[in-house]
Amino acid sequence: MDEPILTMEEREAINAGRWFSTLSPSLRHDILRCAYVKRYKDGELIASRGEPPEQWIACAKGAVRVSSTSVSGKQITLTYVEPGIWFGDVSIFDGDRRTHDVYAHGETTTLNVAKADFKKILDTHIELYDAMLRLHARRIRQLFGLVEDLNTLPLRARLAKQLNHLVRSYGVPSLSDAKAIRISLQLAQEELAQLLGASRQRVNQELKQMERENVIKIEPSGLTILDRQALLKIVNSDI
Repeated sequence: MDEPILTMEEREAINAGRWFSTLSPSLRHDILRCAYVKRYKDGELIASRGEPPEQWIACAKGAVRVSSTSVSGKQITLTYVEPGIWFGDVSIFDGDRRTHDVYAHGETTTLNVAKADFKKILDTHIELYDAMLRLHARRIRQLFGLVEDLNTLPLRARLAKQLNHLVRSYGVPSLSDAKAIRISLQLAQEELAQLLGASRQRVNQELKQMERENVIKIEPSGLTILDRQALLKIVNSDI
């Protein structure tokens, strides 16, 4: 599934990444110059827990599912990495092994920088050290935000925030309704429940309530947001 270069759409996703776009042109050039492309089918393993870190990775298309395994052997989805986001650098910095399993969710493309090349770029561009600190600081803020939401917000508000995030990352115009936005990322309700730290039954109840309120529409192909303002109102009313 390897391809020599990114497609135009994939390259645009990388260049438009919130963090990557802040780097200097010379640094971006050197990263892209030594990077290689890998393409995965849905469900293929990208990296596994316990293996040594051999590459720094960015999602260029599709989604990367980061998961863990419970004591009972059940696979738990922790987060999804969207196009334009880089990951896998923590293990390179601390020298420890990878802590989670990483799978392709749908047809997925990654951009990869070998560990040795990553370290050469660090030696060449001091700027990258400061950029990585900013990236890690942003991750810590997001992590604390998730913990705060889990402990202070009701499930309805957390679900609305998650759906709003999915709209920003994977929203596409609905073919049947010009005002609606379809979430192109295919998530089972069980996967959505795992992201929220709740049961599938409770998430299903909240989704059905939102559908009765004409905020969303539940379809076999996924979720469509009918009224984004109403979705945001749910978030803000419970904060």
